Amino acid sequence: MYYELATLTLPFGTAAQAASRVEAFCKEAPQGELLACWFSDIGVLNQMLVLRGFATLEQLQAERLRVQASDSPYGCGDLYQALVMDSYRGFPWKAPARPTAASGISGPVYEIRTYGIKPGGVEPTIALWEQYLPAREKLSPCVLAMVALDGEPRFTNIWAYPNLNARSQLRADAVAQGIWPPKGGPAHLSTRMVSTIALPTAVSPMK
Repeated sequence: MYYELATLTLPFGTAAQAASRVEAFCKEAPQGELLACWFSDIGVLNQMLVLRGFATLEQLQAERLRVQASDSPYGCGDLYQALVMDSYRGFPWKAPARPTAASGISGPVYEIRTYGIKPGGVEPTIALWEQYLPAREKLSPCVLAMVALDGEPRFTNIWAYPNLNARSQLRADAVAQGIWPPKGGPAHLSTRMVSTIALPTAVSPMK
């Protein structure tokens, strides 16, 4: 699977308006599936994060061209102050991300974490995650793990939690049990690490 994570920086108080427009714009797409539409709660504020999935790279690229050609990308051309679109491929062994109705996985607290990767670190990182993630997911689900196709080398992982207290406790438990992070994994990462806590908007298929 391939994914696009679009980040729209919005004026204060326009999230609900933007979400309905994003939903309509994505429904018009000839291919691709809207998976999530979140709004940042902790991290850089006033950001809407839109996650879409595509069966092929060609579909993703075709939709990118449609967005770029639009007079109002994501239906929010008159609203957003900045738009960033990042392309990804999912870790090959990880099941595709699905809406809550199909997967049963829900938040409503989602953490979107992005780590820079050192040269030569992409494939070792994917392999280590394949080895260690099953034990980590017994504590809380990893919604998606994906490596960037553009920009600096990096990967993004998305986690679902019932609340912030559970997030803190489960992460501490994983470290205490020695099951996370993957042993040797940090050696492949740069110091560029970003975390955003986001909540679903009313239109988000991931609830």
